[in-house]
Amino acid sequence: MSRSPTKAGGTVRRKFADMTLIRGREFLMGSEDHYAEEAPVRRASVGDFWIDQHPVTNREFAAFVADTGYITFAEIPPDPRDYPGLAPEMATAGSAVFMPTEGPVSLDDPGLWWRFVAGADWRHPLGAESSIDGLMDHPVVQIAWVDAAAYARWAGKALPSEAEWEFAARGGLEGAPFAWGQTLRPGGQAMANYWEGEFPWSHPEGRGVRRTSPVGAYPANGYGLSDMIGNVWEWTGDWYTEATAEPAKGCCGPPRARTGERAESVDPCTPDLLIPRKVAKGGSHLCAVNYCRRYRPGARIGQAVDSPTSHIGFRCVVRRD
Repeated sequence: MSRSPTKAGGTVRRKFADMTLIRGREFLMGSEDHYAEEAPVRRASVGDFWIDQHPVTNREFAAFVADTGYITFAEIPPDPRDYPGLAPEMATAGSAVFMPTEGPVSLDDPGLWWRFVAGADWRHPLGAESSIDGLMDHPVVQIAWVDAAAYARWAGKALPSEAEWEFAARGGLEGAPFAWGQTLRPGGQAMANYWEGEFPWSHPEGRGVRRTSPVGAYPANGYGLSDMIGNVWEWTGDWYTEATAEPAKGCCGPPRARTGERAESVDPCTPDLLIPRKVAKGGSHLCAVNYCRRYRPGARIGQAVDSPTSHIGFRCVVRRD
C-alpha cells in the first residue's frame, strides 16, 4: 500500500495527521566544529519518509495509554537483580528530574542538578506531587526508549533513524550549524527553547523557559517541523556508537554514515551494568551556551535505554513503501 495522507479512510487519515513528507536524498551529516562524537562530517542517504511535525505531546501519549493500559518504565520499580549494588531507597518507581542549583557550580558533575525522584513519571514529570494539568500540549517526558517504541508501534509508525532525524532537522539547509541557519539568535530572536543564561542556575527574567514549552511555540524549520531543536531531546531507533562512520569502500568521497550495534552502545563508564544506549538528538531546554551546546542538528548523545528523564521525549516517522 502506498502511504499517503490523501488516502480515504479514517485510520490512514489519523495516522498521517500532523505529519510532513520529507523527500530523502544524500546529505552531509555530522559536524567537526563542536563535540568529538559528532565527527566526521560524512555522507548519508535517506529515503522518503513522513515525520511528526512536533514531538509527541502529553495529550497524544495519554490517548495511547487510555487505549492500551500501557504502564511506562518509570512507573515500575526496578528489580535489584538487574542493578547490582542498588541502594534500597532507589528500588522504587521514579525517574530523573532536573533541579536548578542555587548558584554557579562545577559543570563536571551532573549529579549536582539531577535527582532521582520517587513517583516521577509521564503523568507526574517532576514527582508525585506534580501533574501535567495545563501541559497537555507540551512534549511528553519521563519516557524510556521502550515506551517511545511502544507508542510508535501502537500508532503504526516507527522511531526515526539518526540520519532521518538529522536530515529532517536541517530543514533543507546543507551544512548550516543550526536548523535555521548560521547564527544562534538571528536578529536577536530565540529560535528554540534552550537555556538562556548561565546553566544550571541563572535564567534571565522574561527570557526563555526553565522547562518544556508547548509544541510549536518557536518558529518551525524549513520543512515546517517544530521543536526539532531544543525543548526536549528525542529518541531515535539507532544504537549509539562513538565510531560514527566507517571508511568509504570507494577510492574517493566522504565516508558513509553507519549505525552502531547493541554491544557497542554500552557505556564504558558502567561496565558492571551493561545497559545499552540509543542515540538521542536535538538538545533540550537545558542546553546552554556555557554547557551542552547541542541545540544543533549535528549534535547527538548516547542515552541509556533505562533512563527516562524530565527532558527527553520523541517523535515518530512512517517510511514510504
